[in-house]
Order: sequence, then C-alpha cells, then structure tokens
Amino acid sequence: MGFAILAYVTGQRLVELLLARRNTQRLIAEGAFEVASGHYGLIVLVHAAWLIALWLYAQGRPILVVPLVLFAIVQLARFWVLASIGRRWTTRIIVKPGETLVARGPYRWFAHPNYLVVVCEIFLLPAVFGLWEIAILFSLLNAGILMIRIPAEASALRRHRG
Repeated sequence: MGFAILAYVTGQRLVELLLARRNTQRLIAEGAFEVASGHYGLIVLVHAAWLIALWLYAQGRPILVVPLVLFAIVQLARFWVLASIGRRWTTRIIVKPGETLVARGPYRWFAHPNYLVVVCEIFLLPAVFGLWEIAILFSLLNAGILMIRIPAEASALRRHRG
C-alpha cells in the first residue's frame, strides 16, 4: 500500500507541474509576468528531496491510519483549492495586472489556502509511515521557504491587482 500512496502523490505532483506550466504559459501570453522567481529553484529542490526521502525510507513501513485519513482529507482540500483558482493556478508567482483576486472556495477565508494544504501534506505524508524525522525536517524547510514566498506573493498581488 505504501508504494501505491507514494506513486499517487508523485504522479499527482507531476500532473500538477504540467498543469502549472500550461497555466503559466497561457497567463504570460495574456500579458501576465513572473515576479520573485529567485526562490523557485529552492521550492523545487525541497519538494523533490521530500519525495525522494519518502521513496527511500517509507517502503515496507507500516501505515498509520490516523495520518492517512487526515492526508486523504487534505487531498480533498487540495482539489477544492485547485478547482477554486482554476486556470490561474501556477507554481510560480505570476501576476496579471488589473486582475482581481480569486474570492471563491477557500479563498473566501484564506489568502493562501494552497500553502496551508502543502504544509499539511509535507507533515502528514511522512507521518503516514511513522517517519517523524522527515515530517519535522521538511516542515521546517518548507516553513523557511514560505517565509520568503508568502510575503513576495502578497507584495506582488498588492502592487498589481485590479
């Protein structure tokens, strides 16, 4: 079952990268532009290392039901976030001048619901396998990235939204 869980998450991330690339290209063709790209490589590195660590250490470990159920609930939240932001979802900070902020779905209550989902995923998936060290390490690394990312995104959106 561990293989299936990791294959699902890895496949999901790859599909999301393709979707993000398509959305980014379309937004740029419509006059949008990328800002604060300097930390993007670090995001990719941390997320890739997280997945690699899981593939290396989760195989053959028992599945803990409570973290698995919580992770499944977070997956529903992920789909809600992506459905709510739709074609504007990317993995980069892409700004389209004059565009208003998304205000439906979880965006009614949270400025950055996708980051909340990612925070939960980064902790919960290793927890599913009892890999608490990986859960804590990558949660701390992700927190460091978000301390750069969220202010950069918020600033860009404030400057350029409609």
